[in-house]
Amino acid sequence: MSGIREIAMTEMPEVSIGNVQNEEAKTGVTVLLFDKKTGAVVGVDISGGGPASRETPLTSPVTADNPINAIVLSGGSAYGLAASDGVMRCLEDHGIGFETGYAKVPLVCQSCIYDLGYGSATVRPDSEMGYAACEKALAGGNPSSGSVGAGTGATVGKICGMERAMKSGLGMYAVQLGELRMAAVVAVNALGDIFDSSTGRKIAGLRTEDGTAFSDSCEELWKMGQRENLFTGNTTIGAVITNGKFNKAQMNKIASMTRNAYARCINPVGTMADGDSIYAASAGEVEADLNVAGTLAAYVMERAIVAAIDKF
Repeated sequence: MSGIREIAMTEMPEVSIGNVQNEEAKTGVTVLLFDKKTGAVVGVDISGGGPASRETPLTSPVTADNPINAIVLSGGSAYGLAASDGVMRCLEDHGIGFETGYAKVPLVCQSCIYDLGYGSATVRPDSEMGYAACEKALAGGNPSSGSVGAGTGATVGKICGMERAMKSGLGMYAVQLGELRMAAVVAVNALGDIFDSSTGRKIAGLRTEDGTAFSDSCEELWKMGQRENLFTGNTTIGAVITNGKFNKAQMNKIASMTRNAYARCINPVGTMADGDSIYAASAGEVEADLNVAGTLAAYVMERAIVAAIDKF
């Protein structure tokens, strides 16, 4: 795309990303850590019917403009929300948080994917794993795509059960347009099929019964109608991070514009069997147009979704 330059996640000083995973249990945690003094202005878009989340009201424009210290993405379904306890404890140990007068309280938002059907259903991200991932982020981070962090237990194309699903993971992508930087991080754990929006080609999803080709998740959905329980363990969660300067209402708009990436790359998406969520974080002072930033956010999220699949 004209004027846009791909950059490494390590060229995004606005965020440090820590990944920790349990390879045997197939689950993990990704911590997005912002500047310890300034934090980030954060909005959110929740389009799925079954989100597992923590402290998302902090992103509402009608709540106080206190900066967010970290965003946590994890496996473990709602059990995985315990990871934020460890992140908060780690940040407190390093003197990071909102000063209340009696203690510094770290402000941490979190969303989880359902990965209990892939590895172990009894081992989930906990406080210790969250603490370890936060330490990784504080030490400079270890950003990477693939079966790492929150994407360790991610799978896609699960409308007919895990036996016909495909492995997915964590995807990352970042670009620069003039002075404006934009990055996306996403754990792709969709009910539906995954497409490369630049070509329209299906790259992952529901397989045929013999496993030799792709089937079509939408066709299966139409056949099922209301006769089947579609809950087989889903949810795509992600975040976009920019050095553009925006307020909380504007970041909520950017998050909603980023949802276009889900629509372009995942089908079906945003169902009642998903908990699809997107955070949008402003952690910089670059003056930028809202429409440019929102459109760019959708673009990097599209490429991050593809990156989550390309590792498999």
